[in-house]
Formats: sequence, structure tokens, C-alpha cells
Amino acid sequence: MELGVVLPSMSRRDGRPGDIPALAREAEALGFESAWVVDQLVAGTGVPVLDSLTVLAAAAAATERIRLGVGVLIAPLRPVAWIAKQAATVQYVSGDRLLLGIGAGGDRHDAAWTAAGVPRRERGRRTDEALEALPGLIAGKPTRLTPDGPEVTLSPGVTVPPIVIGGNSDAAARRAAQFADEWFILAGPDDIPRYQAKAAEQAARYGRPVPAITTSVMVALDGDPAVPGRDTLIRQLTDPDGMFGIPPEAAAGAVLPGAPSALTDHLARLAGAGVHRAIIQVAAGDWSRQATLAAEAASSLS
Repeated sequence: MELGVVLPSMSRRDGRPGDIPALAREAEALGFESAWVVDQLVAGTGVPVLDSLTVLAAAAAATERIRLGVGVLIAPLRPVAWIAKQAATVQYVSGDRLLLGIGAGGDRHDAAWTAAGVPRRERGRRTDEALEALPGLIAGKPTRLTPDGPEVTLSPGVTVPPIVIGGNSDAAARRAAQFADEWFILAGPDDIPRYQAKAAEQAARYGRPVPAITTSVMVALDGDPAVPGRDTLIRQLTDPDGMFGIPPEAAAGAVLPGAPSALTDHLARLAGAGVHRAIIQVAAGDWSRQATLAAEAASSLS
């Protein structure tokens, strides 16, 4: 199982995003297979967040080996030609290290839809149209942006990166099977078989390979003095205007606390369930210390 880590391109309202080039180098030195960034235009009600593909370009310039993922790009907020141009540019400057996550977006970040001038009710259709067009546009082939639209050709064409569909919904399962190489879901080890079965069912429908499963693990591991107490951590996770906005009823189970050995056991269970990639997301504490603890936990896997 591959192990990735989310770079701190978003911060709490009273903070600032991290030094992305330096932390990308650190992630590479720690042995992570991939470094990921979140995507949003307006997060919460003004949480600091950097542009995802611009951040990945900076990370690409600072690293040599590590793969660079966006988890996941909110496709309907952008014109598809610009997504393709920026993704192709990151692929070009990184030497084919991009992992292009695509999603339809959720309901939490109302201001993003308003700022982009995109009706949220159109997000499904716009996402499907983007997924239809992106491979050809990125490859530099003549491509129709909509079924009835004119052909557009972008240059230079590059290797089409792996497409990773984000979301746990039935629509996301369908998109992963129809368009993608991987399906990025939020699920624990016990739930993975159910999603694998759904992925296989949809893949058979489209006559395509079953998409590999990627998931994430949110951590606040012991051994880091910067980790807040449990009550403070829950308040940060559930703040509706904050970084995560997790529903209160789900917050307690959203983060894996405890010693790094607990993470080792969790990762082993994910690997045993057939997960292709687990991505570590730091919920609280010092990013560098948490990333180091996570890498050490992963190194203990047999």
C-alpha cells in the first residue's frame, strides 16, 4: 500500500498555510509516495487556503521523486480548458508526477459557488463534461468541451495523469468507474469491501478496469507537544466556519489519536482490505512532527 500525506496549504483562521516547497521536500525525505493538497476557492467563511495547482507547481520545483496529488479539484468551479492547461503544466514541470483528483464539490462552502458564478445545481453536469474533455485536452488532442461545442486543442500535450475521483456517493462511484483510475473515498477498513464491490459493479457496467481505492487517515498522534487536548481538538474539527466543519456526531471518530502504533495497526488493516493508497492528513499539532511520526508508524508495517 502506498502512503501519501496532505501538505498544509490550508490553515486555521488565525494562522497561515505552511512553507509548501520546504514541507514537500520534507515529505519526500520521509519516504512518502505522494504529497497532496486540498482544493477550494473560499473555504468556510474565509479560512486561508492556497490555490491547489499553483501549490503543486511550487512543490514540483522543490522535489524530484514524490508524486503530487490534488485531493480533489472542484471541477465545476472552473472552466475545463483552464483545468486542463494548469494540470498539463504541473504534469510538464514535475516530470509526469501529477495525480489529478476531481470532484463535484459539496454543500458546505457556499461562498465558493457565489464567487465563481456557478449554480451549485449544475455541478454534476459540469463535472461529467469536464471528465469527458480533460484527457483529450491534456494530451493536446482536438477535443469538444461540450457535446455540441467546437473542438479545442491545447499545446503542449503531455502524458495524461492518473485521474482520481473523490466522493463516497453513488454518482462518485459511477464517475470513478466511467472515467478514472482511482476512487478516493473516506472509509475505514471495515467499510472498504462494500466500496470495492460497488466499484467492481460500476466498472463492469462500463467495461473498464476496477478503479483502485484510495482513502485518507486523519491523525493527531501522541509524541507531539503541539497537539491540543481532546475537547479543543473536537471544537476545531466541528467549527462550521473552520478548516474541517465535521458534523459533531462524526467528529469523535474522524481522527485517529494515540500512539503511532495505533496508526501502524490501522494502516495494516487498510492494506489487508486491499486499499491502494492511504493519505495521512494532520488534524492538529506540528505538521513536521506529525508527518515524522506517521512515517515511522508506516515503516513498522511488515
